Amino acid sequence: MCGVVGTVAQRNIVPVLVEGLPRLEYRGYDSCGVAVLSNGELRRARSVARVADLDEQVRETDLSGMTGIAHTRWATHGAPVTNNAHPIFSRDTVALVHNGIIENYESLREMLKSKGYEFVSQTDTEVIAHLIHSMYRGDLFQTVRDAVKQLHGAYAIAVIHKDQPHTVVGARQGSPLVVGEREGENFLASDALALAGNTDRFAFLEEGDVVEIGLEGVKIFDRNDMPAQREVRVVATYGGAVELGLYSHFMQKEIFEQPRAITDTIPQAESFGPAIFGDSANDVFAEIDSILILACGTSYYSGVTAKYWFESIAKIPTQVEIASEYRYRDSVPNPKSLVVVISQSGETADTLAVLKHAQSLGHKHTLAVCNVATSAMVRLTELAFLTHAGTEIGVAPTKAFTTQLVGLFVLAMTLGKLRGHVDAKQEAAYVAQLRHLPAALNSVLALEPQIIAWSEEFSRKENALFLGRGLHYPIALEGALKLKEISYIHAEAYPAGELKHGPLALVTEAMPVVTVAPNDTLLEKLKSNMQEVRARGGELYVFADADTRIVSEDGIHVIRMPEHYGPLSPILHVVPLQLLAYHTACARGTDVDKPRNLAKSVTVE
Repeated sequence: MCGVVGTVAQRNIVPVLVEGLPRLEYRGYDSCGVAVLSNGELRRARSVARVADLDEQVRETDLSGMTGIAHTRWATHGAPVTNNAHPIFSRDTVALVHNGIIENYESLREMLKSKGYEFVSQTDTEVIAHLIHSMYRGDLFQTVRDAVKQLHGAYAIAVIHKDQPHTVVGARQGSPLVVGEREGENFLASDALALAGNTDRFAFLEEGDVVEIGLEGVKIFDRNDMPAQREVRVVATYGGAVELGLYSHFMQKEIFEQPRAITDTIPQAESFGPAIFGDSANDVFAEIDSILILACGTSYYSGVTAKYWFESIAKIPTQVEIASEYRYRDSVPNPKSLVVVISQSGETADTLAVLKHAQSLGHKHTLAVCNVATSAMVRLTELAFLTHAGTEIGVAPTKAFTTQLVGLFVLAMTLGKLRGHVDAKQEAAYVAQLRHLPAALNSVLALEPQIIAWSEEFSRKENALFLGRGLHYPIALEGALKLKEISYIHAEAYPAGELKHGPLALVTEAMPVVTVAPNDTLLEKLKSNMQEVRARGGELYVFADADTRIVSEDGIHVIRMPEHYGPLSPILHVVPLQLLAYHTACARGTDVDKPRNLAKSVTVE
């Protein structure tokens, strides 16, 4: 959520700031802005449209400067209007951008009002700007270090002061912030990707760090107000990752990148051992007796899918919890449970918080499934499996989900092998199936024209049901979520056997019912559930494996999947659901890559 860029250089840095913002669009935003120090004065441009509009403003006003900050905002406090857009000013002296939520902003605002400060926005951010202004005594770095001690909540901030023309100060607590270094100029950003092409040398700030960047270098103080060193790493950033190429939207591009992403994610070893997950994995896996999965949104559904694999392949009891719920209820910790946290970004606030909560309860063994090697989540866990989805710009996850499933399947297979439930022959078969997945996915992607034809009908609906059974029920959940996220059609998913226990009351000819129908042991049960829908006049849209003997007829529309894929079938079956949501959203004319009210990297509660 939100994106920060800050730069100090001996050149006009406005192009750097503005070019960095589109690379942070994946985080979600509804306004954007840039502020610079120019001839001793603060100047800014803000927009409640897209970054392209901001860029036009910058060009029209000839905005330039050698020190500046920029921001994409996802509204929390205050509507997405210009007065609430960042950068926020305090008395034309301090400019500040902020990701996160300040929980004690109301008491701070009352205190600052009593000192004569006027508030012109509805944001919690404005209290930080005024607080820094009120405390400033000639040293911005010291002022920010003192000011953040009064803040409760989550934040990543970047601040400039008109009296310190070659300084940007940043601070982080609960939201990511990275320092980019280059001779004669330095940078701050929420994500290294924002600085692609400017530097490949990055230091990742830790919780409570405050940093000053200037022309000569970087100073960092830790949460105890002591000088600190953070390892500078060379990280390849590829600006081309945000180029659309031949596709209409990033989501479409990312759906079609899944064969490549899965190829990159599958370990290259002939057999998969514990070392894939970390040096201590063998000892950890020998000690655990259960699994606790904690995640949010799409990552939660990948965990629900994996529960079936862990219990059927590895024969290990598995519990899956929504991260934002688990930390606020009484639970019974099991020190021998492996806590698996799942996040595309590795910075999801609820999942990070619940990881720390689980550790505080006595859970000592933790493993992250994550797409970002440098993320806070990977740094906090004992073990990790890194997916290689690449940058995902579309807010609705696609390749992040399928690569998470690959990682979780590899974990299930590895645990099954160690626990004596997967022999060498079965392991070889699983590995072969994994290796064939990209080719199988390409065959599924070839179904796009048939799915486009369905999407025209779906675009005229306002409600939909999704059905699945067993291993494919979580895939129905993910399909419904995708349709909701980007087309704004209300959609719900149910285990098909639950229809008669309530949801069947919703079924009419106006309610399309999407059914995931693999050729597995529950197929005949599923067919009976489908007949329950037809008997009530419901219209079925079925993604069926080729050998299911489900055929198109009055009230039943069938798209045939190319092949049945056993336990890995969910990875194939989710792709047509992604395409259905995508093309339905296109037909309805929604903003596919940036759906309303949503953000990619959810760094606030």
